[in-house]
Amino acid sequence: MASMLLAQRLACSFQHSYRLLVPGVNETAEYNSGYSHPALLKLIQQPQNASMFVNRPALGILPPENFVEKLRQSLLSVAPKGMSQLITMACGSCSNENALKTIFMWYRSKERGQRGFSQEELETCMINQAPGCPDYSILSFMGAFHGRTMGCLATTHSKAIHKIDIPSFDWPIAPFPRLKYPLEEFVKENQQEEARCLEEVEDLIVKYRKKKKTVAGIIVEPIQSEGGDNHASDDFFRKLRDIARKHGCAFLVDEVQTGGGCTGKFWAHEHWGLDDPADVMTFSKKMMTGGFFHKEEFRPNAPYRIFNTWLGDPSKNLLLAEVINIIKREDLLNNAAHAGKALLTGLLDLQARYPQFISRVRGRGTFCSFDTPDDSIRNKLILIARNKGVVLGGCGDKSIRFRPTLVFRDHHAHLFLNIFSDILADFK
Repeated sequence: MASMLLAQRLACSFQHSYRLLVPGVNETAEYNSGYSHPALLKLIQQPQNASMFVNRPALGILPPENFVEKLRQSLLSVAPKGMSQLITMACGSCSNENALKTIFMWYRSKERGQRGFSQEELETCMINQAPGCPDYSILSFMGAFHGRTMGCLATTHSKAIHKIDIPSFDWPIAPFPRLKYPLEEFVKENQQEEARCLEEVEDLIVKYRKKKKTVAGIIVEPIQSEGGDNHASDDFFRKLRDIARKHGCAFLVDEVQTGGGCTGKFWAHEHWGLDDPADVMTFSKKMMTGGFFHKEEFRPNAPYRIFNTWLGDPSKNLLLAEVINIIKREDLLNNAAHAGKALLTGLLDLQARYPQFISRVRGRGTFCSFDTPDDSIRNKLILIARNKGVVLGGCGDKSIRFRPTLVFRDHHAHLFLNIFSDILADFK
């Protein structure tokens, strides 16, 4: 009964959000503005929007007359630097899957030059043979999660249960930096670790070119999420982008989990300060709809090359436009940075007081996490917290991650920290 009363008290304190911390396995877009935000409830009740929710068009064939204008009001209003082109999708996996296809088409088009498809290409692609089906590859990182469809699974390396029994491609896998914390005490070691990983990226690109499995693109998350909330420095990503350019590879940033403002910027890769923008960027989850932005040179040269029945959902795009308005109106990006600092500072304090349970505290904005000694202690802490009205998420082998909404404020951080401090004090 006490736990139920506490959960109710937490819910009341959160205005629009009925959970203190959103679990890592359930990161949908509504959580950016909290559950059941009044502005969204008002939107769906307006008669002029009814048909948008009742009817779902096949967008690739029969889009609504105003769909492009609606995209300008939503996704295109937050388009990342250098990417003017947009394709919507239904989920994160299909966003990454089709982004990979777009990269392969772009790379083959570069090789082909201005020529059209040859008869040999048209015939051999039908039997899964070269040259119609070139033997290209995508370089990914150990610990990455990019989805569960066939192409995405070849770039996913976070948990064996995702991949076991599924045939896959021989694509290169580079090590992702394993940073030591606190960062200020291990500057030299972390620089050496990142340099080692970048050197391995270049070695793999060369190795696979010699194997006739040319690396057409590199895919990376700004923060590896499923793999354990693994971070790297902004300099690491800038140098990774340079390597992609040097070797003629497309540079794909997977913002399915990091996009939408939780790091204090709308897109996490904006923290990097890239001189040359990424080529492709995928999104989903907190963005309500999936899809990817890309540079104009990656635009498919014929219809139906990137296609499925729905290509997203206009009703979700309508909601997203209002969510973006809420983010701007309520200054929620700055709030995420400010509240995230309160959360991270509190976690560092708990780490100092309970080093036997908490280590490697890390985060950007409210995208925070820490390690526990092992998965059994991690799972027990998550269970106890849930019984006290707090939902936490696990990731990697032994990490706990935080995914609060953008309406998460400083006082919510302190409320959580007080509860979790009591849990750690009594933990056995």
